[in-house]
Amino acid sequence: MSKRLKNLLAKVDTTKVYNLTDAVANVKELVSAKFDETVELALNLNVDPRHADQMIRGSVVLPAGTGKTVRVAVFAKGTKMDEALAAGADLVGNDDLVEQIQGGVINFDVLIATPDTMGLVGKIGRILGPKGLMPNPKVGTVTMDVTKAVKDAKGGQITYRVDKKGIIHAGIGKASFSAEDIKANAKALMAAVNRQKPSTAKGKYVTTATISLTMSPGIKIDTQEMMDIKN
Repeated sequence: MSKRLKNLLAKVDTTKVYNLTDAVANVKELVSAKFDETVELALNLNVDPRHADQMIRGSVVLPAGTGKTVRVAVFAKGTKMDEALAAGADLVGNDDLVEQIQGGVINFDVLIATPDTMGLVGKIGRILGPKGLMPNPKVGTVTMDVTKAVKDAKGGQITYRVDKKGIIHAGIGKASFSAEDIKANAKALMAAVNRQKPSTAKGKYVTTATISLTMSPGIKIDTQEMMDIKN
């Protein structure tokens, strides 16, 4: 165990469960890296992702943003191309964009597509899928409202989904954010996840909740408080 990690663990009571306000305050005391660390929220949900109705997946716009500069590409045709550019998209195209991606040039972080271009997008699904860039209507990246989609992506939208073990990992800001901004972002994500609670899920919905930095140990958060967050 490194000296840095030992010092961080000395600041954390791993046996204690904190309320959200105290957890955020404590995690801000764990900054140790030379870069602006990401604040991460991990939620262990009592769901079985093998059942379609228990696959928790979606997107949410964080009120304080992500602290990242997001490059957005849009597949569109006709006037929707102009709309996407006006909304601030970094890259807009269709057939030419397919050729670019097939050529190995992927200079964007989020890909949005109008429904009438999904046939084109399908041609490069094997490239986009493994990189987590495939547009999906469940997270709002397949839509005719490209203006909203682009502005959301640029304005702090994140996507989330449970893994095979029912865990959601999501970045909710940067260590340099104020405690209030981190808390607001955590609540926004939690409210979105709570709204998706499946009626078929049995028992306690959130079994563990932990907040951490990129290079820090986790701090446990009261799960009942997190489940009570609705908006």
